[in-house]
Amino acid sequence: MAQKKKVNAIVHEQTELTTDIYDMWIDTDLALQAKPGQFISVYPHNASMLLPRPISICEADRENERLRIVYRIAGKGTEEFSKYHADQHIQILGTLGNGFPLEAGKGKKVFLMGGGIGIPPMLQLAKELEAEKQIVVGYRDKNLFLKSDLEEYGTVYVATEDGSVGTKGNVMDAIRENALDADVIFACGPMPMLRAIKKYAEEKKIPAYISLEERMACGVGACLGCVCKTREKDHHSHVNNARICTDGPVFEAKEVDI
Repeated sequence: MAQKKKVNAIVHEQTELTTDIYDMWIDTDLALQAKPGQFISVYPHNASMLLPRPISICEADRENERLRIVYRIAGKGTEEFSKYHADQHIQILGTLGNGFPLEAGKGKKVFLMGGGIGIPPMLQLAKELEAEKQIVVGYRDKNLFLKSDLEEYGTVYVATEDGSVGTKGNVMDAIRENALDADVIFACGPMPMLRAIKKYAEEKKIPAYISLEERMACGVGACLGCVCKTREKDHHSHVNNARICTDGPVFEAKEVDI
């Protein structure tokens, strides 16, 4: 596993995709080691905000040494990030966490499932995974950020909460409505969605790899602020839990109690 490091990086460009959701490209050599499903922590310039903000890697352009993050404004830190402009210097820590196991889906029929701000990490996964890809994504409304990007790498099925596009409901409703099936699931999204996917995977007896969206603090496993219950005992704490930031954020669904 590549060494995580704190680096000085430069904003290449940033655009607003839709209300409160921003798309930032960052010039950094961390792109060379980034894996689908990993994340970086971005340090605010405002010294009163001590902790960096963890944000999933959406895309890694290794040729140009550039990372892409797509994030939602959720508080003061991400609000500050949304005001960054091209050529601005930022500090980031990366690359963090374990990514999706590409070998688990190689040559198979797979679901890539993303809900809300869990959609961005599906893009790099869709680029790298050698499989028959069915990309099932859930949005609040007709603002389908990243849909056209994802369509370059697989067949995209959309669910919207308000029914304005695609299936009315969630990603599981889209699977049922389109009579889809798969051998393996890769997913990232809010906890209710991941619980439904875990249940579905158990019923179908197929493996599911889920990325847990959890508010993290340190991002390196020291503070134990982002633990989840697990089937096996953690070798670090000797209890049935895992640190999402270092042991995850990707877990096989059957290994975690969510």
